[in-house]
Amino acid sequence: MSMEFQDTSETLRQTLEKTIDEIDGRQVTLREIMKHTGEQGLLLLCALLTLPFLLPVSIPGVSTVFGLAIIMISIGITLNRTPWLPGRITDRPIDSGKLVPTLKRGAGIVEKIETVIKPRLKAVTEGAAVNRFNGLMLLYGGVLLLFPLGLVPFSNTLPGYGILFLAVGISQRDGLLVVAGYVMMIATTIYFGVLAWIAFAAGRGLAGFFGG
Repeated sequence: MSMEFQDTSETLRQTLEKTIDEIDGRQVTLREIMKHTGEQGLLLLCALLTLPFLLPVSIPGVSTVFGLAIIMISIGITLNRTPWLPGRITDRPIDSGKLVPTLKRGAGIVEKIETVIKPRLKAVTEGAAVNRFNGLMLLYGGVLLLFPLGLVPFSNTLPGYGILFLAVGISQRDGLLVVAGYVMMIATTIYFGVLAWIAFAAGRGLAGFFGG
């Protein structure tokens, strides 16, 4: 089933507030969250799923579930088809008692972003080739979220912001926000590269110490 991404009459913050009201005080699944996003579509759902990663908190089960969901949604965006999501992802229970406070704080971040959103730089938001590239960038961000670096500062925050900027920018035709998403992905790649080099250098140092 193919799909087109349309500008929406309801803002992400409004959708987020409605979703919080619906899930507050009980266990919730990703399937329910998808249901409550309504006409906002896959891109704004993708943005919604990044919110727990934007704050320095850890919610058990969210990183894997939301990260995999972002990857599957990104594949759908890249192929311009409604994605299939396995039941073990969409029906896995999540404690809303921990999720809702994070979403409420995330709503404040979204509200600030929405004050500067407007259609611009259409070259990076329109066209089949551009849409595929942007979908691949979202997919790349989802993969970065799954790296087992939860205790490393900013390891989830940087790609989280990148995905948020890309998803909202594409859905609202704001090319400047899309470019900001590109920048965040590049920054994340550099950051992870530096971490890998430090780990490699430390490993060689330890090997030399114990071997020498």
